[in-house]
Amino acid sequence: MQVKLKKLNPLAIIPRYQTVGSAGFDFHSVIDCVLKAGELALIPTGLALELPQDYELQIRPRSGLALNDAISVLNTPATIDSDYRGEIKVILINHSKKDFVINIGDRIAQGVVNRIYQVSFVECDALNETTRGNKGFGSSGVRNGG
Repeated sequence: MQVKLKKLNPLAIIPRYQTVGSAGFDFHSVIDCVLKAGELALIPTGLALELPQDYELQIRPRSGLALNDAISVLNTPATIDSDYRGEIKVILINHSKKDFVINIGDRIAQGVVNRIYQVSFVECDALNETTRGNKGFGSSGVRNGG
């Protein structure tokens, strides 16, 4: 599948997959900034996309930034709808106690394209019963295999 891409900033870097088996491709910053400890910032990528109808783009954290620097995408996964034509921007948050420097060209997040299905909702008086029922939030088992 081909996705149309428009550079809105000459510093924008066209995303690419880093390996043959990669599910996600990297987005890069087009600005220099300091993401202060405990704060968030909206980081522009300088790119706009045209996704086919029935597809979405999810913006996700990069695992290395999360593990090594406690940097994450705040609204993960962020959803970019197929009819959006504006600049792709990433809300990053610094969960660490130290400031994090972002330079132009740094890889800040990854994108994954997924097919979506729109559903029709039908109001009803009762739902089918299951063994689980309405049990949630940890009800399916104890941590550490117990």
